[in-house]
Amino acid sequence: MPSTTTTPAPIRFGPVPQHVLVTGGTGFIGRLLVQQLLRDGHQVTVWTRDVAAASRHLGTGVRCVARLQDVAQQQPCDVVINLAGARILGLPWTDARRAQLLASREGLTNRLVDWMAGLARRPWLLVSASAVGYYGVQAPGDDTALAEDAPPQPIFMSQLCQRWEQAALRAAPLGVEVVRLRLGVVLGRGGALPQLLLPISLGLGGPLAGGRQWFSWVHVEDLLRAIAHTWTLARQAHDAGQPPATPVYNVTAPGTVRQAEFSRIAARLMHRPSLFPTPGLPLRLLLGEQADLLRKGQRVVPAALLRSGFAFRFADAQAALADLR
Repeated sequence: MPSTTTTPAPIRFGPVPQHVLVTGGTGFIGRLLVQQLLRDGHQVTVWTRDVAAASRHLGTGVRCVARLQDVAQQQPCDVVINLAGARILGLPWTDARRAQLLASREGLTNRLVDWMAGLARRPWLLVSASAVGYYGVQAPGDDTALAEDAPPQPIFMSQLCQRWEQAALRAAPLGVEVVRLRLGVVLGRGGALPQLLLPISLGLGGPLAGGRQWFSWVHVEDLLRAIAHTWTLARQAHDAGQPPATPVYNVTAPGTVRQAEFSRIAARLMHRPSLFPTPGLPLRLLLGEQADLLRKGQRVVPAALLRSGFAFRFADAQAALADLR
């Protein structure tokens, strides 16, 4: 599928200004989302543990609160966008680390829904992040395309995403539209990409654990556009008086690539070699179960987004990486 890299139209989040609560607003994705919401004329509140630091990062146009009870103090909240969650990769998945990951996703989302339940006027929409880890992992050589109806697996990453989504779905009986977004690796000038490109920039890039595993990714601009698109779809259903729905969308570019090909594209754009293989066994010994996310991967396709008429601006890795150089 060809990519369109012409100047994009401004991102529009629904037809009317709204009061939006964002969690994870100081992260790589959250900061960009907050900027786009402000540009589109929305009032933004960020729920954060460190109000002073968040205010410094986000500026005076954003209201930062440490307590959910303070969110609707001045104006009822219309939309909640839930991006919060502790970093998945890095520290070993000890019992304590797994508990922390669950608390930062399932636990925080449960707190949001409990807060909504106690409001006299509830938000009409909850957009809640999830991840393609919902589908578990695929062995190298398994080329099955995983659409939104693909089943989960009995491994921790999948179970974490399942519990995260189930917590968000508790808002539906409250009359809230719940949109779940299963994100691939988000590529931008921040987040995971600088770490992915570091070995290549040092001339040490190459196939990881053989390189045959699928790599599901999305350009951060397309992610922001997907949030706006699914918000608009939910608004249309809401205004039509339809019962609250709970759609789920894979937010991954159509141009899924194998890890070795992604490395080759990046290396070519950076004028570096991509010849140095990294065996999978040391990763497994170092990272344990989480190494399977790197060694195996998933071939996730955005079937529901494409059916809904969404057009990716960066549909292939060549265009995405060239834009982010």
